[in-house]
Amino acid sequence: MKNLSDIEIIESVKRGNQADFSLLVDRYKERAYSLLRRMLKNDFDAQEVLQDCFLKAYRSLDSFRQDAKFSTWFYRIVYNSALTFLSSKRRKEENEMTSLEDVLELKSYDTQIYAESENAAQFINKMVEKLPEKYSAIINMFYMDDMSLDDISKITGLSIVNIKVILHRSRNALRELILKHKYYEELL
Repeated sequence: MKNLSDIEIIESVKRGNQADFSLLVDRYKERAYSLLRRMLKNDFDAQEVLQDCFLKAYRSLDSFRQDAKFSTWFYRIVYNSALTFLSSKRRKEENEMTSLEDVLELKSYDTQIYAESENAAQFINKMVEKLPEKYSAIINMFYMDDMSLDDISKITGLSIVNIKVILHRSRNALRELILKHKYYEELL
């Protein structure tokens, strides 16, 4: 049963074999969770949003047109769900931020990350998490998940040129942060 293609599994689910959807869940849960975890920076939130994503995908199987791979269609659901969750969370946090001390505490965060990081790779990963959500997601999809620019374009709805620009800006932001705090001496 595990050798079935995504399309065969989807057709089986559409014929009434709802339990076959679990094959798609097993096939895509790890990568989708990994993407959500990096975007949301919280295990609990990532698990919650992942469940919602699979539910959305299940309910929308009839609208899956098969003009793209199921994985691309599903990761688009995951990406958009993460952005929606982050937007909602940001609105709540902005309403809760009441004092200047809260803002000042956020600015010293990169020094704290550096002090707590065990190695250069861990430090870079934490710095990537500090980038805006869209930038962080794209840099992770490209470098961590080895997705092609074309796949990222289909998932995010951005043009390949825009994705290249975001990758360039993300790398520059990371370089500036490292140079600004003279972390490059430790990374060498």
